Amino acid sequence: MTVTSAQGPQVPFTGIAPVDNAELRRRAARLSVELSRRRSVRDFSQRSVPQDVIDDCLRVALSAPSGANQQPWHFVSVTDPATKARIRVAAEEEERAFYERRAPTEWLEALAPLGTNAHKPFLEHAPCLIVIFAQLFGGIDGDKSKHYYVHESVGIATGMLISALHQVGLASLTHTPSPMRFLNEILGRPSNERPFLILVVGHPAGGATVPDIARKPFDTAVTHV
Repeated sequence: MTVTSAQGPQVPFTGIAPVDNAELRRRAARLSVELSRRRSVRDFSQRSVPQDVIDDCLRVALSAPSGANQQPWHFVSVTDPATKARIRVAAEEEERAFYERRAPTEWLEALAPLGTNAHKPFLEHAPCLIVIFAQLFGGIDGDKSKHYYVHESVGIATGMLISALHQVGLASLTHTPSPMRFLNEILGRPSNERPFLILVVGHPAGGATVPDIARKPFDTAVTHV
């Protein structure tokens, strides 16, 4: 049933069934352990991933909150090998310029423990790339309605997507070559969209490894007031 209020049409909230504190604690502990296992993977198996699985995870992202409910995003799921190869070539060109000329010494020193470089084979090897675009304004013709809180909104949707992919059993990696405007050309996206990041998705390769790094201790990153 829809009712009208000063805020506009309203419908009953049915998104969460009430649970007691004991169940809340069980769910929170389980989720904390599960999502703490998520890591950024750079070695992917070429094993395919069903498109409907990717689509269901994208539906999670599309349910994210956004400024004024403007939903300023567009997601492009790329599985075509030729398109992935084009993206890799263009991304590696930008990455070589970054590592060889643009990156300050301090940045390269910060990246060194992660073992990253301009070589990005995962852009071809992973079965799926999800390219996320932020829509800076509405239509590209006629009325260009401004979007608000674009990066905050797209960031929230991206975080929900990463969480969903992990929970269904897929590895992911956020990749942000800079600049990324080549993605508009390769994927045929309009000028009102700006590439936000490439999310590399798939199954980890057999024997895949990740850097031996630690997270901040809880008490240094969280304050209770």
